[in-house]
Amino acid sequence: MAKTTRRKRFDVGDASLGDVIEALSEGTVTASSLTRAYLARIKAYDRSGPQLNSVREVNPDALKIATSLDGVKPSARQPLAGVPILLKDNIATGDRQHTTAGSLALASARARDDAPVVKRLRDAGAIILGKANLTEFANLFATDMPSGYSSLGGQVKNPYVPKLVNDRGIPIVQPGGSSGGSAVAVAAGLCTAAIGTETSGSLLSPATQNGLVTVKPTVGLISRAGIIPISHSQDTAGPLTRTVRDAAILLNVMAARDPLDPATRPMQRPKDFTSHLDKDGLKGARIGVPSDPDDPLNDVWFGKLTPRGKATMKKALAVLGDCGAILVRASIPTAGWIGGPGTTMNVLNRNPLSRNKGNLATPPIVFVYEIKRDLNLYLRDWATATKMKTMADIIAFNRRNVKKALRFGQDLFLAADATRGDLSELEYRSARAMDLESAKVRGLDAYMTRHKLDAVVFPGVSGCAMPAKAGYPSVQVPAGVTSGVGDHKTPDYPLGLTFTGGAWSEATLLRLAYAYEQASMMRRPPPGLPAL
Repeated sequence: MAKTTRRKRFDVGDASLGDVIEALSEGTVTASSLTRAYLARIKAYDRSGPQLNSVREVNPDALKIATSLDGVKPSARQPLAGVPILLKDNIATGDRQHTTAGSLALASARARDDAPVVKRLRDAGAIILGKANLTEFANLFATDMPSGYSSLGGQVKNPYVPKLVNDRGIPIVQPGGSSGGSAVAVAAGLCTAAIGTETSGSLLSPATQNGLVTVKPTVGLISRAGIIPISHSQDTAGPLTRTVRDAAILLNVMAARDPLDPATRPMQRPKDFTSHLDKDGLKGARIGVPSDPDDPLNDVWFGKLTPRGKATMKKALAVLGDCGAILVRASIPTAGWIGGPGTTMNVLNRNPLSRNKGNLATPPIVFVYEIKRDLNLYLRDWATATKMKTMADIIAFNRRNVKKALRFGQDLFLAADATRGDLSELEYRSARAMDLESAKVRGLDAYMTRHKLDAVVFPGVSGCAMPAKAGYPSVQVPAGVTSGVGDHKTPDYPLGLTFTGGAWSEATLLRLAYAYEQASMMRRPPPGLPAL
């Protein structure tokens, strides 16, 4: 009698992108049944139940598109055929969906065309399931705005701790920003994967808060054209997934030169990112750990973790060592610290709900100056179906709709609109030069060269500013849990380990992260969101 093999149960709420592609290829699921399953989970967990509020808008044509793909199996030409993916709501789509950056002022706004990165996803067969909520204008709108909040979409909740809020109704364990909705949707099983964006921490932060893998690419690996901007010096799109292999699969589709984005001209990438994944990839790798026991005052990343977080990182570093990595414990020189004279500016905090109201905030000069120019160009070249043509128009709209639009104020927009908008100011050019000097030349470049490193590791999002300002890549993978926020005790929630390297080192970082992931297997889905 022939022995039968039992097929692995397919759990749509926790299936990896690889699992979904396999199931579609084998005919275990169809694109339309998969899409219906995700829409049911959105209804059950995002709109009802814990009301995670991560999906701002469902694509009204998602099911129609999925049905048209029911007979198409993933292939070399269309590797994502039938795969439902969410986009952060600052990524343009030239369809019936809106592109709003979470702004009430842009509630009616659509885009004249798909952003190039969206075209690549569609050409690969992906179903654009909808738009994910985000921190309004990617968190360069108001001082002390909680991550995941937008005037149009409301507050995204962390699926690991959805009910714990402070006396102002703000989540104590935040979803991470600004791609919080994208990350929560992936963690909660509301889509197969999502595409977010980062300027400084906006992929790494929600990834660590939601136990996900992300790649914050080298600036220029993925086209930024058609994405509502903060800073052309630092902006990038990137994947949010459940596994390292999933992230590599998406990078294969997304990474390409684009004449609309000059930053992509020097792009370097392997033919196939997945071919670099290796369970033994940590053997002999030199990994910098900026936590020197002999220099405790300079331990600005690992030293500030909670006791639970420190225990998680201790185990993570032990895994790296057990896998054959050479750990180089050395603090990054003080010159590598980010911020300081000439790189930040003073902005009066008028946020009515901020505990620091009336004090000075110090946002980066580069962000405040670049967003006016870059946003005005997006509104001119990409936005349709809206009366908002400039940043000044958005500010004026918000003033006319204070109660709905300005719960946390718009201090950063006001500061940005006070600039010339042409980047001619000396303080801007000086700040950008100083950012590169501290983060790149005297920061990561000097540190990695001196110690002959393949990568540097940081806990969670803590080291994000240096690679962000340098334009360098990072890959994050779940490492375990932490607990507590300030003086608040909390249930456990995820903490990730971030691998950072030099320009175009994504393949190396993915190899290291994959080896760590396979040795540790620390990702756990959020509780209380069972299969339907």
